[in-house]
Amino acid sequence: MNILEQIIEKARFRNVRIVLPEGNSERTIKAAHIILEQNIAQLILLGNKDEINYLASKFNVNISKAQIIDPLTSPELEDYVQTFIELRKEKGITYEEAKKLLSDPIYYGPMMIYKGHADGEVSGAEHTTADTVRPALQIVKTTPGISVVSGGMIMVTKAEHLGYNGMFVFADVAICPNPTAKQLAEIAISSAQTAKSILGVEHPNVALLSFSTKGSAKHELADKVIEAVSIAQQMRPDLNIDGELQADAALIESIGQKKSPGSKVAGHANVLVFPDLQSGNIGYKLVERLGGALAIGPVLQGLGAPINDLSRGCSVDDIVHLVAITVNQCLNK
Repeated sequence: MNILEQIIEKARFRNVRIVLPEGNSERTIKAAHIILEQNIAQLILLGNKDEINYLASKFNVNISKAQIIDPLTSPELEDYVQTFIELRKEKGITYEEAKKLLSDPIYYGPMMIYKGHADGEVSGAEHTTADTVRPALQIVKTTPGISVVSGGMIMVTKAEHLGYNGMFVFADVAICPNPTAKQLAEIAISSAQTAKSILGVEHPNVALLSFSTKGSAKHELADKVIEAVSIAQQMRPDLNIDGELQADAALIESIGQKKSPGSKVAGHANVLVFPDLQSGNIGYKLVERLGGALAIGPVLQGLGAPINDLSRGCSVDDIVHLVAITVNQCLNK
């Protein structure tokens, strides 16, 4: 059983409520049929009920087990609007502005989670990452103690003797272009949680990567990573977090112990935190394309609730897989 099959199997029959704001999307409708048929999640589809049911009939799929909610006619809308006004009162939002936003499924979905009417959300087949993240930040905000949202990519490589049976979390690959030392520390902590909740890693070994290992090079870029390690270790002394480490020192035991003797992480890393978005995004794509690795994600990290973003080029299977991943996050909150 591969990792995706394991993630799906763990999600099945757990009755986790996942809201899909893009209920009138062809891919969403088709994915919903599979998710419901395999009992991966309880689904809430947002959008016009007649349109959603018409699409289900058109594509010959069964979504009868899904709850369909049209924000425009929802009896909860007024309560959601008042809650949003309270959440955004410092911004001086008006009733009309709040109602317009909450009538949009992309805002209604996160509010369902905030109010306890759903457990997680998957969006992005028809919207940008910003469209998904902005409402989430305004409503569910970030995890306590974390100020930055990041993207963690699950990498399943053929090097089963490395990482966690060949699997890793790479971060940040999607959100934060040039994190500060504190943000980098928070990304490391969030990535450790991703390794736990999705891969089932009991003891994540988090390496903060650099072109330097333990002072082998002197530069302000390496200094930022060193500072980030110190902050992360102070924030979460219970986690195995180390750096700055070059990639080979993080992955290969003989090199890690030579360059950083006594480190619990060097040579045993299963979470790789890159110093910036450029290196993280380039790194995962090189491993995927040249190394033949499977890249799953990215998974949004640091939000106060499991909310994930799809690529607008996603397939039906991508939606099914990300819903299963989101269920796993809900189970390990």
